[in-house]
Amino acid sequence: MYPKEPSLPCSCKNNEFETEMGRTKTNSGGGGSSQSPLTSDNSTSTAAAETRIKDLLKELYELIHQIQDERAQGEHNLTNISKTHERMQQEQKITPYYKNKLKGLYKTAMQDAELEAELLRKALDKITEVKGIRENRRLDSDRPKPIMRRGVLMSMLQQNAQTLPLWVSKPGERPPPLCGAMPADSNYVAKPGDKVAARVKSDEEENWILAEVVNFNQSSNKYDVDDIDADEGKERHTLSKRRIVPLPIWKANPETDPDALFMKDTLVLALYPQTTCFYRALIHEPPKKPQDDYSVLFEDTSYPDGYSPPLLVAQRYVICCKEDKKK
Repeated sequence: MYPKEPSLPCSCKNNEFETEMGRTKTNSGGGGSSQSPLTSDNSTSTAAAETRIKDLLKELYELIHQIQDERAQGEHNLTNISKTHERMQQEQKITPYYKNKLKGLYKTAMQDAELEAELLRKALDKITEVKGIRENRRLDSDRPKPIMRRGVLMSMLQQNAQTLPLWVSKPGERPPPLCGAMPADSNYVAKPGDKVAARVKSDEEENWILAEVVNFNQSSNKYDVDDIDADEGKERHTLSKRRIVPLPIWKANPETDPDALFMKDTLVLALYPQTTCFYRALIHEPPKKPQDDYSVLFEDTSYPDGYSPPLLVAQRYVICCKEDKKK
């Protein structure tokens, strides 16, 4: 389902959910029941997934301790650099001794920083793998898709945006596709469970909604996607590839990869706050720090200049707009 914002140019549906998240029906009755081979296979698969997650969490725990140790060592070396500079200022001269000492300290600092960055990348990889296993378990589950209250759904979308991995580039490395504003490759195919923006027709209007990929048919070049906000748990659409825009899978770091962000005054599609619809907007201010959101101006005919006041939207939910003209 997709809620309508009264002042926005395109319409979307709106509903209040009455079923609590995760509530499903179960069969009960007298007598014993036998376990089917399919159930047995699912149990084995679940056990293997749980074991893998436990192993990954243990490895992550060890990596975090290594990162803390490495950071402590790096901070000690940075303190030595600072003290050396203070001594040089006190003596008001730069001797060969101090030159060689600082050269060695800076070289060590660079090595410490590179090692810490590599450990952080490994930790992020472990987190990504855990999230992937849990997502696959959800997709493979035979349980009906839970129906969420609107507040729960909005909180989940916000959490997904906040936990989007930050891309950490190596020196000289370019951000990959789907990092921030970087587009997907032309032959990219979104996987089942991936969140995308989908252009669907509803009540004689076409709207961009937040959807989840179910399947991609190679022969027809079409996606099956579920509306993320359907009131019955599922509202499926079959759409051509050109009607799907994958969402970013990494946040771009404004401090190291500013070119991977949409610049000021760029026309984009952005998820309107507290809805699951994407609307046309202009970038008012790009993020300045890794944890910052975009500030955007939504097209809105109820305002004299045709745009809403600035609103914050996470990198996860800001994508390119293929239409250049203002509606």
